[in-house]
Amino acid sequence: MRMHTRRAVLGAGLAAAGGGLLAACGSTTPSGTDHAGRSARTTSRPEGPGGFVSPDGPEAAAAEKARAARGGTVREVALTATATRLDLGGRTVSSWAYGDALPGKEIRVTAGDTLALTLANHLPQPTSMHWHGLALRNDMDGVPDLTQRAVRPGASFAYRFTAAHPGTYWFHPHSGTQQDRGLYAPLIVEDPREPLAYDKEWVVVLDDWVDGVDGSTPDAVLAELRRGMGGMDHGDGGMDHGGMDHGDMGHDMAGMSMKAAAKPSRGGGPSRMLMGATSTLLGGDAGDVAYPYYLVNGRTATDPQTFRARPGDRIRIRLINAGGDTAFRVALGGHALTVTHTDGYPVAHRTADTLLLGMGERYDVLVTAKDGAFPLTALAEGKKRAGLAVLRTGGGAAPDASVRPAELSGRLLTADRLRADPAVRLRRRTPDRTLTFDLTGSMAKYDWALNGRPYDPDARYPVRAGERVRLTFRNATTMWHPMHLHGHTFALGGAGGPRKDTAIVLPGKTVHADFDADNPGLWMLHCHNVYHAESGMMTVLGYRK
Repeated sequence: MRMHTRRAVLGAGLAAAGGGLLAACGSTTPSGTDHAGRSARTTSRPEGPGGFVSPDGPEAAAAEKARAARGGTVREVALTATATRLDLGGRTVSSWAYGDALPGKEIRVTAGDTLALTLANHLPQPTSMHWHGLALRNDMDGVPDLTQRAVRPGASFAYRFTAAHPGTYWFHPHSGTQQDRGLYAPLIVEDPREPLAYDKEWVVVLDDWVDGVDGSTPDAVLAELRRGMGGMDHGDGGMDHGGMDHGDMGHDMAGMSMKAAAKPSRGGGPSRMLMGATSTLLGGDAGDVAYPYYLVNGRTATDPQTFRARPGDRIRIRLINAGGDTAFRVALGGHALTVTHTDGYPVAHRTADTLLLGMGERYDVLVTAKDGAFPLTALAEGKKRAGLAVLRTGGGAAPDASVRPAELSGRLLTADRLRADPAVRLRRRTPDRTLTFDLTGSMAKYDWALNGRPYDPDARYPVRAGERVRLTFRNATTMWHPMHLHGHTFALGGAGGPRKDTAIVLPGKTVHADFDADNPGLWMLHCHNVYHAESGMMTVLGYRK
């Protein structure tokens, strides 16, 4: 089968997305019955491009019209993607960003508003903009050669859609490895009937950073990873990790060589291939890339951002993991975290000391500020190093970059332990259709895929409007994968589970996620490790006409 990246795909163009019935290469088989006595379907293979709705067709337009019926205002924004110099705090690098800020300037709207954003591309490559987590019209989803044509250098594109659901979201390109540069920013959709009471609100964006450091680029990192490890799969017996949990904050791992290989990258700069990074929490291998920096709101741990408040203030923190290859374990020294939302949707409140965020995941938490100066630490899980910000409500020395608050080893909360708030809980219903995805591939060959098939935009897994669809992820690899669905949220683990759009699937584990097919179009499903996705671990869910 042909292999395609986001930058170079065979897409037949938007006009042909729903037309021209081709011989199907897929099949469905009965698998039980649904709540109405119909035969439920299990889809095991994708089908060709014929017979699916078009991203700009009447079905997608009707769904958008229903979202826009609530009213709201139009929020106009102009944004430029450009090459620029970024100050990371003690280190200035050349990269690409939205404007000259890292993260890009936050966009804030109210649920029901229409966002009208014009993206001007001043980059040397085509680009796009994906609105991560939003249920929006399909032709605004920002996937080149699937939902839109890429925005050429020197050109612009007008995104316009209704932001119907309140929550914490973000946006980034869906073009090659561009997300692992500085091209990302928060999108906050406020709730006009906000039920939470708090004094201050912070948006905290976590990132792993390599671009522009000693000649490195994400494209060079991907090229190095694709060459593989010469048959040594560092997640499958190629190295003896001795059962060590490198997520344990006490380990320095001296001599364990949790760093890049000695040879330089062919694309310029040192090797960025990571070896020896493991985490029990992630089921083994922690990641592929040896990043030189881990950032909180674009700052290194040696020059962190300081958030100021008064003792007793109730603070809402919106956490976003914009990283390319890193899960972060997050804690605020001296404080407990009350989790209120995940991936934009409310949950039954749970208190924890620390949280795990895979790439693309978001959590909202409430904290009551104590008196002093406290570290907000984002530990790169299994990679030993961390990002840092500071909460200051009084005097005292600022936390050092090396600080590891005890909360990082305290009560850990993961998404599978959360329950959806009753207001957003999916009603119980037997799935009409199950789509099963085996996550396949290895570090040795860097041949990541779904069901053994690398990405082909012409291969779509069919669903029909009105169905309850179950996604079954079976991780047959020795690495963890954060799986992300565009244009929908799913209930993790079944109807009562938290509503999410991104879920961690650990090695050897199976995860079920149910969603209602209520947003017609062609929607990406992929691993949110940018290097796994670009190597083939993504596919398309298509609504049948």
